[in-house]
Amino acid sequence: MAATNNPLALPSDSPAARAPHVSSEALTVAGLKVDVYGLSELPPGAGAVSCLWLHHPRLRARGDMAPVAGQILDAYHQHQSGGGGVDRGLIAVAFDQRNHGSRLVDELANEVWRQGNKTHAQDMFGTISGAVVDTSHLLDVLEGHLFGAGHGPGAPSDPQQRRHIDHHLVLGVSLGGHSAWQLLFTDPRVTAGVMVIGCPDCMNLLQDRARLSRLQTYSAEDSGASFFGSRDFPGVLVGACRKYDPKGMLFGTGEIPEELTAAEKDRLRTLVSDKIGGKRLQVLSGGKDKLVPYRAGQNFMKFLADAAGTWLKHADIYLEDNVYPDAAHEFTVEMRDAATRFVLETVALKAKKDAASSRI
Repeated sequence: MAATNNPLALPSDSPAARAPHVSSEALTVAGLKVDVYGLSELPPGAGAVSCLWLHHPRLRARGDMAPVAGQILDAYHQHQSGGGGVDRGLIAVAFDQRNHGSRLVDELANEVWRQGNKTHAQDMFGTISGAVVDTSHLLDVLEGHLFGAGHGPGAPSDPQQRRHIDHHLVLGVSLGGHSAWQLLFTDPRVTAGVMVIGCPDCMNLLQDRARLSRLQTYSAEDSGASFFGSRDFPGVLVGACRKYDPKGMLFGTGEIPEELTAAEKDRLRTLVSDKIGGKRLQVLSGGKDKLVPYRAGQNFMKFLADAAGTWLKHADIYLEDNVYPDAAHEFTVEMRDAATRFVLETVALKAKKDAASSRI
């Protein structure tokens, strides 16, 4: 299948295409089918567990994220066996996005305008924001299913020992990259994210897609401004973007100023700090990506990098913005290696912080 249809596809001769096997438990949690990776490999003494939430691309399903889970967890287990410590466990969790996999109800609703779906913007954004809501709800209840009061498939053998998920990360690809952005900005419990070929500015992404699709509601005379509030991007959808989408939260439908005034910085300082202060972000983009071009979120990335490095430095936001010039709309081997490194570093920092706190 072409990379534009399946950004997770890799050449068959690539070692990454044969990702290491890790244990997998298929569970039903809060009415959703959930795959949990790495429970059997949890070290016996691991009382604290980090959880990596995996958000799959459009037209894919939770099982497609298995190779990603395998690569990251195998690297973590090798790190542990090599003397990297065994006090903290790491698991990965995948579930089907709305209207995907086991939840599919309408195939057309997953298509774009050019494929005949007149409500593409509403359907796509609903799936994205729905994944945010689903993840937050699963985050509320997953630990009870896995560990409970000494029960569950991940409970330790010692009945006196308790396990807790106290650290949450997200990795999303394409559609899942959009939802990973939104999850980081809406749920304070998710403190790190890998956004792969995703966009923090869905309004700009869909406005540009409307232009390329030659929709009648996109007018070149006003550079697409009247598209927002039209039948293809209704006013209630604009409101949803202001609620969930990073750029929409901070700037609404307006342009991101190249130079922020002192008043704008004052307005944004507390808002951004409350949303992603202390969080770690890794953004992986393809320089040749035509479906989710880097330019769609470039102004937001420029704003965020400048803020995190200067007037918002006190918020302790860690940001990697990596563009791979030869990559299209795909999660390449090089990107996967970068994501693996980022996740392991993030979990290690959490373990180091906990160790320092215990000595105080």
